[in-house]
Amino acid sequence: MESSSRDVVTGIEVVEDVTARSRCDEGFLHIKRLVCRNHRGDGSTSRDYRVDVVDRPIPDAVAVLIWRRAAHGIEVLTRKTLRPAAHFRAGMALPVPDPRPYLLLEELVAGVLEPQDRGEAGVRRRAAAETLEEAGYRVAPEDVTLLGGSFFLAPGILSEKIHPTAVDVTGRPQERPEGDGSPLEEGATLHWWPLAALLRACRTGEVEDAKTELSVARFMSEGVGATPGGVP
Repeated sequence: MESSSRDVVTGIEVVEDVTARSRCDEGFLHIKRLVCRNHRGDGSTSRDYRVDVVDRPIPDAVAVLIWRRAAHGIEVLTRKTLRPAAHFRAGMALPVPDPRPYLLLEELVAGVLEPQDRGEAGVRRRAAAETLEEAGYRVAPEDVTLLGGSFFLAPGILSEKIHPTAVDVTGRPQERPEGDGSPLEEGATLHWWPLAALLRACRTGEVEDAKTELSVARFMSEGVGATPGGVP
């Protein structure tokens, strides 16, 4: 699965900024701008205040910790992919200097749930689908393990919750990942990490994705891969 020069993305050009003429309730993300007040136990209320809330049309996503047993221990698969929001930090006045370009960000395979993905079965189904689409491994929904409860990433502004999962691909053949056809999928690359090394990379800032660190820490603490049956 060698990459050609055509597969390598070297930058992102902003062709046009359409913010000023775009509605806040259209597109991939919807922004609600609300005027709220608090109701207190004694019947009084707070002053009115503004709240911005960022939603997706479906506000849940799945993260998939794809792992395998290797000669030296368990390895975890990560994916480097384009993350424009992180990349465009370079043009902001940052309170803490941050020299990294962030054209590609390393993280676990992940994806937004689809309308048909309902309940625990839907989370498992979406995890299996993303494992094939983004990593090239065919797994069944029943092969997917849930890594505890879902969590918020930025509950002050985002309604999205992440459902962490894990799946063992030891000995499975890998196909070429098809992606979803979006330009945002261009230049994506896959990397296998020793389990403990990936957790260290998260904690030192080499890998700067919260769902990756949390999922790896849960995987290690719950002993998912401790035995062939996945029971510690």
